[in-house]
Amino acid sequence: MTQVGLGNLVTKTTTQDNPLFSLRTFLEQEARMEQARQLDKMRFVGYVLELGYEKAKIITSDPYKIAVGGIPRGSFLIMTPNNLGNLPPHFTLLRVTGVTTTPLSNQVQQTYFELHKKSMPELDVWTQGELQWGALECDVLGMFYPSPTDQKQLAFSGDVNNVVSAHRYKVYSPDETLLNLIVNGMVKSEHQFELGTLRTMENQLANNEGNRISVKISMKDFKGSRTSMFGKTRLGKSNVVKLIAQGIIEATANDNSVGQVIFDINGEYANDNPQDGNKSIRSAYTERCEVYALTERPNTPSKPLRLNFYEQPDSCMNVLASMLQQDSQSSNYIKAFYSVQLPSVESISKLGFNEKTRPIRKIQYYWAVLKKAGFPVDEQRLLSLGLNSKNTKKFDPHFTDILREDVYKGKKKPDRPSTLDELVKELQAVTEYRRNNPTSEHLTSSSGNALFDADDIALLDFLSPATGSGPSVLRDYIKYHSPRAGDFLKEILALLDMGKTIILDLGNATDEIRRYFSDMLSRAIFAHQEQKFVTNSLNNHYIQIYFEEAHNLFPTNDKDLTGVYSRFAKEGAKFHIGMVYSTQSPSTINKELLAQTENFFVGHLSSIDETKALSKVQIAFLGIEEDILRSKTPGYMRMLTISHRFVIPVQANRFEAAAFSD
Repeated sequence: MTQVGLGNLVTKTTTQDNPLFSLRTFLEQEARMEQARQLDKMRFVGYVLELGYEKAKIITSDPYKIAVGGIPRGSFLIMTPNNLGNLPPHFTLLRVTGVTTTPLSNQVQQTYFELHKKSMPELDVWTQGELQWGALECDVLGMFYPSPTDQKQLAFSGDVNNVVSAHRYKVYSPDETLLNLIVNGMVKSEHQFELGTLRTMENQLANNEGNRISVKISMKDFKGSRTSMFGKTRLGKSNVVKLIAQGIIEATANDNSVGQVIFDINGEYANDNPQDGNKSIRSAYTERCEVYALTERPNTPSKPLRLNFYEQPDSCMNVLASMLQQDSQSSNYIKAFYSVQLPSVESISKLGFNEKTRPIRKIQYYWAVLKKAGFPVDEQRLLSLGLNSKNTKKFDPHFTDILREDVYKGKKKPDRPSTLDELVKELQAVTEYRRNNPTSEHLTSSSGNALFDADDIALLDFLSPATGSGPSVLRDYIKYHSPRAGDFLKEILALLDMGKTIILDLGNATDEIRRYFSDMLSRAIFAHQEQKFVTNSLNNHYIQIYFEEAHNLFPTNDKDLTGVYSRFAKEGAKFHIGMVYSTQSPSTINKELLAQTENFFVGHLSSIDETKALSKVQIAFLGIEEDILRSKTPGYMRMLTISHRFVIPVQANRFEAAAFSD
């Protein structure tokens, strides 16, 4: 055996378990068909005319293009040396970007011109042979080769190791096996999920080879990562989001290692749509999903997306402050009211017996405000919280007898308040007395301190203002309150730690309310994960957040970069927080967030400015802008993930819950 033959045998033996071994089989089959003159069955498309590190120009002929079913723009070609010799199997991946000129283009055009002048007579075989040749321009995407550290593993580099004379290469259209290797060969083996099929062009006139190639993604690429969905409305972004959420649920079925939050602004993730034949994520995975809804829907089990403004005074006071500021309530007494910081129920329970009276009174003043505003209440639930000074089962602030005597002088003094209505009347009377008798000695405690501090006065003046509407300005917010709602933030965080998928049905909410709930829960999740990071208890648990219409939430020019969404971009991976955000336009998303995004799904964009903004932030999209602008088929996406080093055109599967809901 010759030394070359021995080298070939050694190379074959060491790489026979590598996926690239199929390249040898492919090239050997091509050589046999060439010898048998079975050109119509070959995958050969042409020769290299010009070659560089980034671009390649190939020459091809009509019979070759017809034999492989056409060579559309954006399709993949492989370039291999004429003779691999004793080198391990490898190939350079090309992507067709367009038609280009050949050295004979001018002569060909002149021939066509002359033929048209003569009404295009039947061509002789020699002229026909000359005219059917043309050239294609391609991007050099990189090279597939066996890993140097493990010959059984596939490796890919974004560059090529060498460029030699163009005549040393041949170019082929890959068969199904090689296409599958190109599309899926570098996808992480853990938690693979079938997203759709390879689709190199929108035109489906002929049966395309890629239509049979399943495109897979690894859900490992999405955990703790940032994923963007770009494209015009009604073209499949939400469908892909459902597929990713489905993939995460199925990949974590055994360990519940990922909790998910979906801000469902149209109600399509929480509710079935029989009219369109669509089922929801909630229908598919009833055991893994919990729905919280602003408005309860008849056929969707859900928990109320509400706050109990009474039972969480500290956090809900901040909620009211946010809403009042958003509604531009700027009267001094209103600003003083929403500037008050209330204690939490938990903090009061930890105080000594003699320390509880003043903080309990503050919360009672706040409760009186809510009651007067018309917020429904379950008084027995409130009494069970234990916020009753002197351990009485009443809503009694325990003002001194002498103060009450002075307050009700000349009137019939009522019993001490035991209900919230009675509390409101008592506090209104005390407030009026304080205004009319600011120097009264009864407004001083036994220890010599003022009976009411600045926060007390702000609460009481809002309850019973000298001028102004007082608590009635809060009536617009009653719709966000339920006397039966628990602390939904704590409840959702606990469910996320259990690996549940939480769907917030915000279908009937305004943009302001959606933004409010999104901001509030996002901050809570960030703080929750940050605390687990600090205490070294993150382990292998992740939280995935899904934002629709992200341009309404994310700041476009956040120079401060301290907002929660910017922190998701910069620190989310460290705290095991992943996010999937959808919007129509890349230019509306903060550049810092775009720069940190690892996974992209891009449908049709209608503006050149948008495609330029995309290719500026992610160079892998450079060169395919025209395809993105022209293609409008729903579900037809250009995909780039952590596993993929180049953009894959994919026709996403339609989310079909019926197939796995049983």
